[in-house]
Amino acid sequence: TGEEGGGMGHLELINCIFVYIFQDLIELHLPYCDSLSSRSLMTLTSFRETLVSLCLFRCKNIFYRKGGPTLACPEDSEDEDEDGRASRQNLETDFSFHGFNRLRLLNLGSLPADVKVENLLKPLKSITSLDLSEVHLQGTAFLTQWRDRLASLVLYNVDLSEELVGTVLELVNLRHLDISRESRRNTKFKMTKEVLTVIVKRLVNLVSLDISGHIMLDNCTVPHFEEALGRPSTEPCKSSLYPFQELKRPLQFLGLYDTTLCNVTHIPAYKVTGSKNEEQVLNAIEAYTEFRPELAHRAINQLFDIARIQHCSQLLRALQLVIAALKCHKYDKSIQVTGSAALFYLTNTEYRSDQSVRLRREVIQVVLNGMEQYQEVTVQRNCCLTLCNFSIPEELEFQYSRVNQLLLKILEPARQDESIQRIAVHLCNALVCQVDNHHKEAVGKMGFVKTMLNLIQKKLHDRTCDQVMEFSWSALWNITDETPDNCQMFLNWRGMSLFLECLGEFPDKQELHRNMLGLLGNVAEVKSLRPQLLTPQFITVFSYLLESKADGIEVSYNACGVLSHIMFDGPEVWAMEEPKRDAVMDRMWKAIQSWDVSSRRNINYRSFEPILRLLPQGIAPVSQHWATWALFNLVSVYRDKYCPLLIKEGGVSLLEKVLELESSKPETKEMAR
Repeated sequence: TGEEGGGMGHLELINCIFVYIFQDLIELHLPYCDSLSSRSLMTLTSFRETLVSLCLFRCKNIFYRKGGPTLACPEDSEDEDEDGRASRQNLETDFSFHGFNRLRLLNLGSLPADVKVENLLKPLKSITSLDLSEVHLQGTAFLTQWRDRLASLVLYNVDLSEELVGTVLELVNLRHLDISRESRRNTKFKMTKEVLTVIVKRLVNLVSLDISGHIMLDNCTVPHFEEALGRPSTEPCKSSLYPFQELKRPLQFLGLYDTTLCNVTHIPAYKVTGSKNEEQVLNAIEAYTEFRPELAHRAINQLFDIARIQHCSQLLRALQLVIAALKCHKYDKSIQVTGSAALFYLTNTEYRSDQSVRLRREVIQVVLNGMEQYQEVTVQRNCCLTLCNFSIPEELEFQYSRVNQLLLKILEPARQDESIQRIAVHLCNALVCQVDNHHKEAVGKMGFVKTMLNLIQKKLHDRTCDQVMEFSWSALWNITDETPDNCQMFLNWRGMSLFLECLGEFPDKQELHRNMLGLLGNVAEVKSLRPQLLTPQFITVFSYLLESKADGIEVSYNACGVLSHIMFDGPEVWAMEEPKRDAVMDRMWKAIQSWDVSSRRNINYRSFEPILRLLPQGIAPVSQHWATWALFNLVSVYRDKYCPLLIKEGGVSLLEKVLELESSKPETKEMAR
């Protein structure tokens, strides 16, 4: 595309290049291209000798002149009317299909009423397939010029009349006829038994018929007590629909969506669209996705109910169809809302065993596409909920950076929908739990730490301690694990001030205290950052928390861990007068002795390295004792998980050194032994 105001010279150069590259173009498919203007029609004439198939479905501006380059976007155009839509210029009168002698398949769906369709199509002699969906027909006789050739005619949302039906009946070679409507509302035409019967009788070559959305009179159906017995049959002679008893063979396709006829027992067609059962609904999604998103949206909504309330028996097909619809209509809000909702139920635990890795990855990608495209609350909520159906972080790792960026973007606004915020923070927390440090560092650079602290700040302002607050601290605990850069960010963004404020505002929130102290334990493991914790205020708070009974021993244990790392730096760094170092160490000994060594823990270690470094030293025997107690507790209670880790990381030899050191306390040696 050229720049706005680039002039015809620029445009002609683009068209010349386009024509040169595609000089033998046979098929051109351009649905929903609202930005195309009549300049594109001029380019089309370059392919008139080779083009066989052309689709301009809902290219609503292509027959109008307007300024700017051929593919200018409406939002970039300066020609905007009061409604904010690109204003239409004069109708293009110079274009003609003259010379398009090889053109066989043509889709002009939603052709503007200003365009005289009869005059436009008159030069075309070889048409075999014609789609005039939503086109206003002033006359119908022109269709008979293809009486002997036309095999497919689509008149979706075209107002039927006796004249039009009579013309259609002359097209005796039709194999596919679509006279369906979007809905039964706003239509004067009644589909009678007589009309359907004459269509079936006269158009003997039909294999596909769509009459969806029509008002059907009751005399079309066989009374229930007269229906053929036995299982549903496709044999015309058993048809529950009188007109179709005239068929010589079953139809390949019959569209009965949004009609009462889809509910009968015997339908003489191999594939039927409707809303009676899952099969009909899936057929409707498949048939209408590309050119009728308004119908596909309704069918997907019915699939959503099937998956939610009943049971989806064709899971693989259902997922593939919903994925295809979401990909095809990335910018259609209604499809994105219903599609993402259906995906949530189609990917839950009930259906998980039937899904391949490849299919689940496809789901993840279309969900992320929806999150990127729409900031609307319902789409965001559906997408986030669907992601919760996956194993995190394992199944999301192939899109790790992208999913984190999208979640952080959701959490950016100061005021966000509470449910979305809660789900997004939960996902963020799960994504940084049990992943490699380079993943955590990368996410930290995206602004993860700052975003979580902003959420905490907002909750403090609202004086609210809810799941968002607790998940935010938990996420910070996870992302700072063995990642010094993220710990530094926490301190830089006033993390310690928020810690003190939360402690003061919510003194009884045990889960909150555990998460905060776990995070500070990670900060305390970084030697270069420990001086920032070594203040009278912080040491006093940590000492006070040693006596906490919150969440079993977890808060007391983590507070002692923070102090153990600080004590390990030696007495020379303890510059404060109060509290005294010895007094704090005495409180640490007392706290450790109060813990039950068989306590089950609400903690998960990926590495013992920060604990092991406290073992072979005599600078702070209490730190050594805390580390030994921690290892003894973990390998005793969770021996299958932690004994191999202790051996792998060289813990046995370090414990032997504890036994050798004269500075080690007897109770520490006993535990080490």
